[in-house]
Amino acid sequence: MAKDTKAEGRMTVVEHLTELRRRVIIISVTFLFAASLSYWFAPDIIRFFLHYYKDVTHNTKNHFIFTGPLDAFLTRLKVATYAGLVLSFPVVLWELWRFITPGLHKREKRYAIPFILSSIVLFSFGGYLALLILPKALSWLLHAGGSQLTPLLTADRYLTLVALMIVAFGLAFEFPVVLMFLLLARIITTKSLRKRRRWAIVGIFAFAAIITPSQDPYSLFFMAIPMCLFYEGCIVLGRILKR
Repeated sequence: MAKDTKAEGRMTVVEHLTELRRRVIIISVTFLFAASLSYWFAPDIIRFFLHYYKDVTHNTKNHFIFTGPLDAFLTRLKVATYAGLVLSFPVVLWELWRFITPGLHKREKRYAIPFILSSIVLFSFGGYLALLILPKALSWLLHAGGSQLTPLLTADRYLTLVALMIVAFGLAFEFPVVLMFLLLARIITTKSLRKRRRWAIVGIFAFAAIITPSQDPYSLFFMAIPMCLFYEGCIVLGRILKR
């Protein structure tokens, strides 16, 4: 009976927990290594993002401010943490896929590489788009209060905003990967996607309004419109695959 179970690719609860523990350890070690490496290069990362702030505020000073004795160190730790999360993202995807692979059929396992590569590309594209619209979003936020208010941002708050924007856009652009997975698994169909198109668009804009950390109109539309296009693209691909 045990042989038949293993032949079918099934695992016991203990085996599942052991496998999960192994994947978590690999992800944790990868993240710690990426974060440690990022900590070393944190000043260069801060200097890179400083250019966006200078372009918007026309500030000639080549530095941020901090208001507490621990702020500089904590800011560097935050930068290392965010960068470590981004750098370890491909490994997270790979280990996640390896964990769910035993429960999939052989024909479904062949989608592993396309799913992982597309996830990495889409996450990178989302982060890149966040940086493209950052000047517009930042300008809107800094001038929303009128000319009576002068921006003087601390490094911690500014870099946290930038990091959250990159992560938010990166995760939002994983939307088509999730949809295609559900289509291939036959959990949803292209017919149901077409039927719920209007509600999906409303949901996408609501999601974008909630998840964008800057809450500015530029981020909202630049996130929501690509997600709507992804939705339509998944319908087309689903029809081609007869889902």
